[in-house]
Amino acid sequence: MVGAPRHQNDRVDIALLYAVSSNAVDFLITQDQGIHERAHRANVYDRVLSVEEALVLCRRLGPPTIPSPMIPALEVKPVYKLSTADPFFDSLRDEYDGFDDWWQRICREGRQAWVYLRGDDSIGALLIPKIEDEAVPSEPLLPRKKRLKICTMKVTHTGYKIGELFIKLAVRYCQEHGLSEMYLTHFKEPSDPLVQLISRFGFERVARLEHNGRFEEVYLKQLWPQEEDWKSLSPLEISRRYYPSFYDGQAVRKFVVPIRPDYHSRLFIEWGSRQATLEEWLGKLVVEGNTIDKAYLSHSRTRKIRPGDLLLFYRSQDRKEVTSLGVVQEVHRNLQDPDEIIKLVGKRTVYTVDEIRTLAKKPILLLLFRWHFHFRRPIPLQELCDAGVFKMAPQTITQIDEKAYSELRDRGGIDARFVLH
Repeated sequence: MVGAPRHQNDRVDIALLYAVSSNAVDFLITQDQGIHERAHRANVYDRVLSVEEALVLCRRLGPPTIPSPMIPALEVKPVYKLSTADPFFDSLRDEYDGFDDWWQRICREGRQAWVYLRGDDSIGALLIPKIEDEAVPSEPLLPRKKRLKICTMKVTHTGYKIGELFIKLAVRYCQEHGLSEMYLTHFKEPSDPLVQLISRFGFERVARLEHNGRFEEVYLKQLWPQEEDWKSLSPLEISRRYYPSFYDGQAVRKFVVPIRPDYHSRLFIEWGSRQATLEEWLGKLVVEGNTIDKAYLSHSRTRKIRPGDLLLFYRSQDRKEVTSLGVVQEVHRNLQDPDEIIKLVGKRTVYTVDEIRTLAKKPILLLLFRWHFHFRRPIPLQELCDAGVFKMAPQTITQIDEKAYSELRDRGGIDARFVLH
């Protein structure tokens, strides 16, 4: 019993609690302590919430929030704050029947998106993720599994490697939610730039969906494989197909690579201790930082590095710690033609044309590599010396043995799910 009414307010309280107990409403949110006391007596206290309890419940039951991209030019926004009158959405509306109804639905669901806005506030890039736990009704059927669906991924502000940045963010989202797969659907076109991009990072066409006689391709990416799936693959193919997973067995060598703070900050823009520049806060995109595939130039004379080997980046001068791990894709030695170097690095490099011309006065070692991880716990130089990995700060690219590498990997907290050996 909720108690007999004594005055008008009591009647209102009883009516509200009756609505809860009769399942006319799911929850009642109130700061009125008297109602909370009546709710206990009526045994509906778990559905009568304070404002704070309601906020916690909404966060828990609502769609998962997406993490900050740690890049000022890219924002996390609720989709209801985006105007579908923006010409950005015209092609999506043309491709998908019922686009506007779908958009209204995801607005009501409270979905969020990563979005890049140009200076005039028009949309230049958009990624909308969703965690699913259901079968994909494609041909063939993808069985029920908890995976990430990339609902919308479109970039019109091209030339800034936002597509690679989006893939990094989606991968991180999967890591944080324990998801081993992600997928997207796409109406493929000839010489399709989206397909070219996602294929580089392990998305494979596995099925298709029919829409009124048209077929939409389903592209699936696995983040960590079963042993039988990777044992016959080369380290490079593992890096491509199962990124961010990587092979670190004895078939590959390990090298510590010193890098100056200014270059480190531009190359690894998501690194946790990095301070964004004023230009970034004003909307500038750091192209070489957005990329997954990067470039490093050195005057090192080492001839030991091969594709598939691991690079462990040591931020010199200020932090003096090992921060990041990458996999070598290509090695080019004894380069001195600046134009050739510029062609090879494209937009991967942190170096300006003038810097490249200056560096090229001596033979250059060019390493094209794929970034995989930042260490959860960067390892300071003193700790490396105490552990016997180094006697002093590395001044050039230095090979380390298996024991030293294992020490670095374990101390740095690399997620073991993504390490194959």
